[in-house]
Amino acid sequence: MKKILFLVLLFTQGVIAQKRNLTMAEAVNGLSTTLAVKNLPQLKWMGNKEFYSHVISNDTENVIIAYSPVTFEAEVVMSLEKMNQLLEKNGLKKLTKIPAINWLSNTAFYFQQDNKYVQINTLAKDSSATQILTSTPKEAENATLNANQTGIAYTFNKNLYVKVGNNEPLQITQDGSKDIEYGTAVHRNEFGINEGLFWSPLNDAIAFYRMDQSMVENYPVVNWAETPAIVNMVKYPFAGRTSHQVTLGVYNIKTASTLYLKTGELKDQYLTSVTWSPDAKYLYVGLLNRDQNYLQLNQYDAVSGEKIKTLFEERNDKYVEPQHALYFVNNNPEQFIWWSQRDGYMHLYLYKKDGTLIRPLTQGPWLVNEILGVNKKNQELIITATKESPLQKTVYAVSLLKASMRIVTKTPATHQATLSADGNYIIDAYTNANTPRNIEIINVNTLQEKRIFTASNPLAELNTAQVQLVKLYAEDSTLLYGKLILPNGFDANKKYPVIVYLYNGPHLQLVKDAFPYSGNLWYDYLTQHGYIVFVMDGRGSSNRGFAFESAVHRQLGTLEMEDQLKGVAYLTSLPYVDANRLGVHGWSYGGFMTTSLMLRKPGVFKCGVAGGPVLDWSMYEIMYGERYMDTPEQNADGYKNNLLYDKIKNLKGNLLLIHGTDDDVVVWQHSLKMIKKSVDEGVQLDYFVYPGHPHNVRGKDRVHLMQKITDYFDAHLK
Repeated sequence: MKKILFLVLLFTQGVIAQKRNLTMAEAVNGLSTTLAVKNLPQLKWMGNKEFYSHVISNDTENVIIAYSPVTFEAEVVMSLEKMNQLLEKNGLKKLTKIPAINWLSNTAFYFQQDNKYVQINTLAKDSSATQILTSTPKEAENATLNANQTGIAYTFNKNLYVKVGNNEPLQITQDGSKDIEYGTAVHRNEFGINEGLFWSPLNDAIAFYRMDQSMVENYPVVNWAETPAIVNMVKYPFAGRTSHQVTLGVYNIKTASTLYLKTGELKDQYLTSVTWSPDAKYLYVGLLNRDQNYLQLNQYDAVSGEKIKTLFEERNDKYVEPQHALYFVNNNPEQFIWWSQRDGYMHLYLYKKDGTLIRPLTQGPWLVNEILGVNKKNQELIITATKESPLQKTVYAVSLLKASMRIVTKTPATHQATLSADGNYIIDAYTNANTPRNIEIINVNTLQEKRIFTASNPLAELNTAQVQLVKLYAEDSTLLYGKLILPNGFDANKKYPVIVYLYNGPHLQLVKDAFPYSGNLWYDYLTQHGYIVFVMDGRGSSNRGFAFESAVHRQLGTLEMEDQLKGVAYLTSLPYVDANRLGVHGWSYGGFMTTSLMLRKPGVFKCGVAGGPVLDWSMYEIMYGERYMDTPEQNADGYKNNLLYDKIKNLKGNLLLIHGTDDDVVVWQHSLKMIKKSVDEGVQLDYFVYPGHPHNVRGKDRVHLMQKITDYFDAHLK
């Protein structure tokens, strides 16, 4: 009997220890669904005092809990049941779960319900606890509340509206149309622009973008789901052609009048870094020329629109790329912080309001990622930066009074932090290769830490990959980081096919110290099916400084290929890599790189899959394209060298192109022209489209996409 029991136990233990492979659905969408890393939902600071809250929402509890960062005592400040009671008393709809909340103080928060912005006071017990702050039409877009939630601005049918409290909305503009848009993000969201409405700090005026696209060419995006198909015309400013024209207006609520800043007569300029002074007297605007090599930071009178002065200028032979608004320390209108790459890395510079440089706040061969706020007690600026490693993000305290800087987060990791209102504490959520998520409260002054949450590993029972960090060197000795992703049951005596996944373009970094360490569960899926995966950030990638990212200027694809081939040379030096079975895949810029490698370096890869690829940079947008390539007229050789249609006859091996039919970023015409060229040249090319999808294939259809890509590699590499 004991022997039988012992055997049963051994068998049971073996079953428990057995790990399973990922499904394709898990590999594609698992990290946002069933395999998501656990978190504390809606973890945030509450108000002016040092309290934080999060939401518990499950089958038994739906509550908001508040904590002190000193005692860590918990208190339920609101339940879903109580919220619904308060809402019903005011004739509002009941909720099925606690919505996304925004704290106004330690006792009051607001949330959006349909088109209404609803405030609830946690201490009040009667109907006065709930009030509607304001509302918008259901069809409103770009809705933006002012600082004290007493007013809202929004756009409707491309026109601008302003509403104060529950008064009737005022229509501020009249000529909004498909050609002329108000209050929306401009310049195709480049230069850090993600909004088009800017409330004054005093809540009595609002600045807004006016974008005139009447001179920009119409481009057809076809909706094939309808019969007959419907042609939707979008405005697409191709490199070297006519761009849209942007001006910046100011609507004054008290005087019910509108003026436009006198930003000059240049039509092809970019208006960036829009910032109100804390006293609402001035607007600061970065004026960048179309060549993107000359920037003026200008100060304007908010009442008259007159230019007061140019505070300073920045020039660069390649490009200047403003990405941030000004930051006024402690809302002091006399000093501001400016972000700049002028010394080769993104750093912070402290200025007087007249444009006099006080001093650099940060310096060195690393870059600043974020400004979190100010620690008022020590007069320190709290930031995140890459000083410890370009693969990580660390929190630092930088003195505003002298040249000093100290580390706040000691664990080597990628940290995501938020600062309390007084700057004494941070909520620090971090991840690294071995940590799915830890959350700590850190006293910025004493550096005392309190762990409040540790996430379990959602991949613990899965057969995930082994990951090795790789350091290689470009031709100019620049350090390059990569990852070698190996099967869990890796056998060094076998020969493996390898898939190189790449992007290698500006504003993206693939190799990071974060969970999962592979970077993408699809890579793990591939290793489970007999592949090695390799990723590397070559020159042109982000988070390494201006020289690293701008090295590709005017010759996109050339240095990047050299660096990726360094990776290939490393791979083929490994005894367990089959050099005759190499595949390559990337999307967007990565699709461009994939196609470039297949056609400009034929024979290196047996097959490639290029998704949403740029194949002709003269058919890409002005803002991004001209920054890195100049115009086709200015850089004819550069555009010719990376034009991929005329290189189709070089193809050796198999190439699959994939495109979304509704792509308005890399328009469908890129790959259609390549198909036509392949037919003309008698070259066989594989092709697949996703109807109704824009630049990326999302949702359930992405599972189909990744299966399509995987099957293609299986067909040609196994």
